[in-house]
Amino acid sequence: MNEMYLSKGQTDKTEVTCIRNRADVIYDFKVSFFTMGQLPNFPWNSLERELETDSSSEMILDILKQTCLHPLCCKHPPSVRYRRLFLSQLIKRHEASGRQPLDELYDALGEVLGVEEGTECYKSYLLPCGEAVSLSESTAVISEGTTGLVTWEAALYLAEWALENTHAFTDRTVLELGSGVGLTGIAVCRSCSPSSYVFSDCHLSVLHRLRDNVQLNGLDNQNSPRVSVEHLDWEEVTEKQLREIGAATVIAAESSGIQHEVMTGPVTHVFFYNRQATIEMIKLYI
Repeated sequence: MNEMYLSKGQTDKTEVTCIRNRADVIYDFKVSFFTMGQLPNFPWNSLERELETDSSSEMILDILKQTCLHPLCCKHPPSVRYRRLFLSQLIKRHEASGRQPLDELYDALGEVLGVEEGTECYKSYLLPCGEAVSLSESTAVISEGTTGLVTWEAALYLAEWALENTHAFTDRTVLELGSGVGLTGIAVCRSCSPSSYVFSDCHLSVLHRLRDNVQLNGLDNQNSPRVSVEHLDWEEVTEKQLREIGAATVIAAESSGIQHEVMTGPVTHVFFYNRQATIEMIKLYI
């Protein structure tokens, strides 16, 4: 029997992050920035406490170097509007501390103010191995008649589960239904050693973006795993198509009425996203 793992998301609220030390604060700023997390959820209070006890502006500079001045931002930047808002908030906190103005902050803001906003941006998710999965996404939640051009919490949740359960993918042919922009599949290919991986979706615009992201992350020019992107509507897929793919593991981040059992979700928090959503790991029998 093939195994199929599915995660589904319903609602989401704000998660409160526990900050342990200065390095954690800087890292939280970094991962939140590159995933374009909601700005009110950044650890601003922790930053302000640090500024109260440290007379220098070193921490502000460190945050700037790990966000807007980081090489990843130069290569795959978050949206222009997002970077403007982030820098404005960082400058606001720095000015409130009473310190001398930092040229680096204003130079960074001046540079982004001169850039025209586009319809696409990048979100980057840091893997435990230190590599980043960078995705080209739409700046709009709904674009070209679909919500599939952005990454959803359920895909991140499923990716975290995969990182803790590599045995479900190692040396296997994996089929992903409804791959969206590709976060889950790219994370699995990078960290779980499948023999081959089939991304699939049924929306043409999503497939185009998906192919771009597979190429963006270098999966199209490597021998292992073998990667393909297929047009596949899982409500109309034929048994012949599934036999030809020959997948040992099937995953999806969509809802379904197929018989299933609820599984234990991931324990380790890898990605930054709202964790109050009701999301379940489901094993489907197909």
